[in-house]
Amino acid sequence: MTAPATADALGSRPETLAAGRILDRARELVAPALTDAVATLHPWIAEMAAYALGHGGTDTGGRGTEADSRGGKGVRQALALLGAELAGAPAACGVPAAVAVELVHTFSLVHDDIMDGDALRRGRPALWKAYGTGPAVLAGDALLALAVGTLSTAPEAARRLSAALDDLVRGQADDLLLARRPWTGPEAVTAGEYETMAERKTGALLGCALALGAQLGGVDERIVAALDRVGRHLGVAFQIVDDLLGIWGDPEVTGKPVHGDLREGKKTFPVLAALDGPYGPELAQLLGARDTAERAADLVARAGGRTAALREARRHLAAADALLDSVPCSPHAAGELRSLLSALTRRTV
Repeated sequence: MTAPATADALGSRPETLAAGRILDRARELVAPALTDAVATLHPWIAEMAAYALGHGGTDTGGRGTEADSRGGKGVRQALALLGAELAGAPAACGVPAAVAVELVHTFSLVHDDIMDGDALRRGRPALWKAYGTGPAVLAGDALLALAVGTLSTAPEAARRLSAALDDLVRGQADDLLLARRPWTGPEAVTAGEYETMAERKTGALLGCALALGAQLGGVDERIVAALDRVGRHLGVAFQIVDDLLGIWGDPEVTGKPVHGDLREGKKTFPVLAALDGPYGPELAQLLGARDTAERAADLVARAGGRTAALREARRHLAAADALLDSVPCSPHAAGELRSLLSALTRRTV
């Protein structure tokens, strides 16, 4: 079965169509290596890994399903290939990095769904709901080990991935701790704390993807480090856009119910921005109540939370663009990266 074009999931604007082509090309280049890597796992774990990755749209018995034949968008693997091309190397040089970051990303999603209690992932049962919590934890561990092993012949690249993993875990810890804090008062979460968390939880792996591709492509450390920062800015923007989708996103696109993040009381950028406005006290009383999510979403929008979130996402995109201007790299690859960055932060408008 042919997977639907990723461009369709992003939208129909010219830049999103270009980004869709970039993502689809990356998936085609990386898929064989990713499949080969997963095939080295224990058969049962390989089946769960395939389910988590969306390879062939497998269900819990290994049968094909139409619902998840598309898998994820593959942003991180696309960034790894673009990192290699930015260095002037063929995209194929970035394939090991692409496999590693895609495996890490999938591992993080498997464990995130367990920690957050999210029952759905890409419109179907999350791995822990399909197979059980214990097996899902085991599959996530196997994906992480496989990711590290993928770069075992490139020690510097493996060290960079390890550092990104440390940041990712720190960001996840921050996320869990922020969720316990109150919405208002002296212990309330600030936008700055949120952005630090987002850079670690989401930006670290996006930055690592770009940097690893460039590193394997043979450029010097100054350029590699700059590309890491580009990805980190993208990560914050990407997380903020995901926050918007978590409140107002189309369930057919997100695979999750509308207003889901509000019902769960998640600390997200649009809500944190809105709490500083005139509707803050009323909004704080509504957050986390399952039957008031629609009213809370309206208040967040009226208080300017949605607008503030889009503005902040675009600020980080501009910072990434400025950094990209500061390093010598392939103009064609830089243009493709800019198309991808623009499309990913326009998914809600």
